Amino acid sequence: MIAVIEQTSRIKAVRNVALAVTLTLIGVVSMAHQSLAQAQAQATSPVTTGVMVILTVKPGVTREQVMTIMPAEIRQTVQLYLSGKVREWYSRSDGRGVILLLAASDVAEATTIMEGLPLAKQDLMDHAYIAVGPLLPLRLLMGNP
Repeated sequence: MIAVIEQTSRIKAVRNVALAVTLTLIGVVSMAHQSLAQAQAQATSPVTTGVMVILTVKPGVTREQVMTIMPAEIRQTVQLYLSGKVREWYSRSDGRGVILLLAASDVAEATTIMEGLPLAKQDLMDHAYIAVGPLLPLRLLMGNP
């Protein structure tokens, strides 16, 4: 059973990579035509629809330090989720932190949200912010560059 699950996960990963490569290549090929590239540049400005925040425990911080703060961190993070500020949340598989997808219009707004949490106030976590938005090459599939 585990082997089937692992094989299914690998197939999904390969499929996702193939789709991403295909969409990227479609964008590259279509942008080779200069007028299409100019039209696309005018019609597509990056839109930020959220901010991914990667939290990692700082070097030298012990598990005990983190666990002392964790009940308050969880309560406040759940409140952010219930208020619509946290869209998705994941544990890092290496056990060193979490990844949050915030409903924020830019990195500054996401930073303000994260700085209000207990682990940030205690300076126990490093935060990496990545603004995200729609996959721009998908516009090509719509026939409207």
